[in-house]
Amino acid sequence: MYALAVYMAKKNGLLLILLPVLFLFIKISPLFAQVHQGDIYRSSHYEIIAEKGAENSLPSLARELELRFDVYNGLFRFPFLSTPLRVRVFLDPSSYNSYISARLGATRPGAIYLHYNQNERRELVILKGSPEEASMLAHQAFVQFLRGHIPNPPSWMREGFAIYFNSLKFDPVGEKLIYEENLSWLETVKGLGNSMLRPREIMMTDTIQIHETAASGRTADRYSRDFQICSWALVSFLLNSGEHFRTLTESFMVLSPHITAMENSVAVMDRFTIWTEFHTMEREYLAYLETRRTYNELMEAGRNYYLTGNAMNAEMLFLAALDLRPDSYAPYYYLGLILYEEDSYDMAEGYYLASLEYGADAALVNYALGVNAASAGRADDARKWLEKAAALDPDRYKTRTDELILRITDN
Repeated sequence: MYALAVYMAKKNGLLLILLPVLFLFIKISPLFAQVHQGDIYRSSHYEIIAEKGAENSLPSLARELELRFDVYNGLFRFPFLSTPLRVRVFLDPSSYNSYISARLGATRPGAIYLHYNQNERRELVILKGSPEEASMLAHQAFVQFLRGHIPNPPSWMREGFAIYFNSLKFDPVGEKLIYEENLSWLETVKGLGNSMLRPREIMMTDTIQIHETAASGRTADRYSRDFQICSWALVSFLLNSGEHFRTLTESFMVLSPHITAMENSVAVMDRFTIWTEFHTMEREYLAYLETRRTYNELMEAGRNYYLTGNAMNAEMLFLAALDLRPDSYAPYYYLGLILYEEDSYDMAEGYYLASLEYGADAALVNYALGVNAASAGRADDARKWLEKAAALDPDRYKTRTDELILRITDN
C-alpha cells in the first residue's frame, strides 16, 4: 500500500483524487484566522508575520500551511502544540536576504526554517514570489513541523520525510494539496551500488562519529549527500511496507522533545529491534528499490514492449508512468497508439487530445488524430485533423496528408 501516494485519474473531464485509507480520517483543522494589527495572521497552528507588502498573501499561505500540518500529523499523530508555529513572510528579496544573513551568516533561497533552543526564536522565513519558494517551502515546512514537536529528531526522519513530503504540491486555485510521487532520486540511490547506506546504518547515523565517516571512504560532504538520498529511500520503503510501516508509526511514540538526536535515534532503533530482523529487512529494502521504477525506466520498457508487439505489457507500463507524471504527454500518446491499434477509436482520440494538452508535438498528434478518425469512418473530422497537421509542419506531413485525404474523398 502506498501510504501517502495520491493517485490521479481522469474521468468524464473531472480530476479525481483518491486518498489512501491512512488519510481518510484526517480531520482538517478549522482556520479561525484573523488579521491583527495589520501584519499578523493567526490560524489554528500558525502565527504568520508579514513584512511590508506581503499582507495580502497571508490567507492563502495560512490555508496551505494548515493543510500541510494536517497531512503531516495524520501520519505522526503528535500531541497538540501549546504555542503556534511562527512564520515570517518577506516580499522584498533584499530584506529577506539581510534578515537571513544576520542569523546564518549566509542567504538561503526561497524559504528556510531557523531553529533555536529558545522556542520563541524559532521561525520559518519565506521569500514570497521567489522561484524557489514552492519547493523550499514544501521542504522547510515539514522540518518546522517535526522540530516544533521534537526539537532533536533522528536525522534520517528529518531528511527523509522532508524530501518525501516535498512532492506535496499546493493548488492555490482549488486550495488543496496534490501528491505526485517523485522518484527522481531513485536512479541516484541505485547508482550508489555497494556503497549504498543500509537501513541500520541510516537509522544510526546520529551515533556515527566524524572519524568513522572518513573511514568509510567518504568525505563529510559526500556522506551527507548519500545519507540524504538514502534517508528518502528508507522512508519510501517503510511507508510502503505493511509490517515495517506499523513499526515506523509505533516508533514515533518513543520520540521525546527532551533528549538529543542520538538518544532519539537509539530509542527508535530499540523499537524497531523488537520486531525487526535487520538482515531480512535489508534484503526486503534492496528488493523494494529494485522493483521501483522511475518514469524514464517505465517509458523505456513500455516503448520496448510496444515495438515488439506486446501491447498488454506496454499499456501497463505506460499507465504506471502516467501515475508518476500525470502531466507528461508521452504516456498519453503511446496509450493512444495502442488503443488505435485495438480499434478503440474514441478512447484513442481521448488520449491523443490529452497528449496535446500536455505539450506533445502538435503536428504529430494532429496527424495521428486524422488517421484515427479516418479509421473510425469520420471523414470530416479526419480531414480537419490532417489539414491541421499539414499546416503545422508541411515538410513532414503535406504529402502524406494529401494522399490520405484523397483516399478518404474517393471512398
